[in-house]
Amino acid sequence: SAQYHDLVDSKTALERIISRINVDSRQLFIETLNTVRGHFQELFRRLFGGGQADIIIEEGDQDILESGVEIVACPPGKDMRTISLLSGGEKTLTCVALLLAVFRSKPSPFCVLDEVDAALDEANIGRFTNVLGEFLSSTQFVVITHSKKTMSGASTLYGVTMQESGISKLVSVRFEDVTEDGHILPTAGRLADPNQDASTNRHAA
Repeated sequence: SAQYHDLVDSKTALERIISRINVDSRQLFIETLNTVRGHFQELFRRLFGGGQADIIIEEGDQDILESGVEIVACPPGKDMRTISLLSGGEKTLTCVALLLAVFRSKPSPFCVLDEVDAALDEANIGRFTNVLGEFLSSTQFVVITHSKKTMSGASTLYGVTMQESGISKLVSVRFEDVTEDGHILPTAGRLADPNQDASTNRHAA
């Protein structure tokens, strides 16, 4: 009998703890969602040059912790639609806006972006790099890209070149170490071959 009552009391205590955790979790979720939503809407307008977007809690579930989250967007000149109905470039910018909105609410020291600009045109890449530049004080970005415009916004380029067949070599260059005529300063510290010029490194990156 004593053991039974101990189990009942333990169950009741656990249920009270779970209830408190759920209350706190709901409050934190709503506060975080509202913060991220505000940043997301602002960054979306900046990346698209207009339009609007929102983060919506799906209806149907009474418990917000069990509900789904839907991303809707309206690029300039288009109707509001879910992210799954956007074009490749529109999806990219929308996802970047959402990612950076989360980073603005809770910064991370590092972020790796793997060819996120592949579906973007020159104008959108320009807005993309401008927005990234505002986060450099709190986050270091490692961007894998084939876009020269994106590379031009970087402070350091890393690439892999194959000067000899079957032998890969890592090269790097900092723009601050490059003269205006495209040559690397003799005093520059880098991984690249001292005889290579900056144009070779940029091509490899």
